[in-house]
Amino acid sequence: MLRFAANLSFLYQELPFLERFDAAARDGFAGVECLFPYDVPAVELRARATALGLSIVLINAPPGEWAAGERGLASVEGREGDFRESIERALAYASVVASARVHVLAGLLPNGGQRDAALARYEERLHWAASLAARSGIDLMIEPINPVDMPGYLLQRQDEARAIVERVGAANLKVQMDLYHCERVEGDVVAQVRRYLPTGHVGHFQIAGVPDRHEPDEGTLDWRGACAAIDEIASATGWGGWIGCEYRPRRGAVPGGTSAGLGWMTAMVAASNQAMTRVSPSP
Repeated sequence: MLRFAANLSFLYQELPFLERFDAAARDGFAGVECLFPYDVPAVELRARATALGLSIVLINAPPGEWAAGERGLASVEGREGDFRESIERALAYASVVASARVHVLAGLLPNGGQRDAALARYEERLHWAASLAARSGIDLMIEPINPVDMPGYLLQRQDEARAIVERVGAANLKVQMDLYHCERVEGDVVAQVRRYLPTGHVGHFQIAGVPDRHEPDEGTLDWRGACAAIDEIASATGWGGWIGCEYRPRRGAVPGGTSAGLGWMTAMVAASNQAMTRVSPSP
């Protein structure tokens, strides 16, 4: 059965952050994710989610100085101390809010930067961070991001991400497979899902339409095929992850704008439930 999580940094923009939890619950979401929730005390965030029966399924580790253009610290030269502090802060927060996943942004490769050296730093720091996260039972995510949305980002391709996970060799280091970024860089997301989900390296999905990053049912992304493939493989393998809805609603930040665009998800969940009913044995 497919499980969708509302990304509260993207959806329900017309509402204050904590009120977005209520809106997500009303719209039938069972899980939520967000980018950088650290301005809200962790106990308050956990209490809001728990009261509504919501699981917090993913947060991002602090990325450095976002306003100054930083997009993660894991590969950035001279920032090892800041990186370690960001991971410690993220894991402490995730433990309180019961998020089983933390996304670690790789960082940008400066013009003229040495890619091999940056990758070596990245993998060394991920090894340390994964070891620390394992003590709390938390999985770390790495995510390929397309160069149009984030120019210069170190990690852009699914095969690169899988190779890094294999080299680091930590059981709790996984790939966050964002179908929007995957489609923009590599295309044919259905084939990509079928290639990588059975390997055990994918810990989380996200979805948005291509190219405008609105609802998945607008644009070129084969969202039906991708979701059906995830559902099929999950049923066969027992994969129990989530698909994060990380998109900008096409109606914008207007009251009801997010809710009005959720028909695609309702249809996909219904199809998933019907498929599960067809294969379930009779009592």
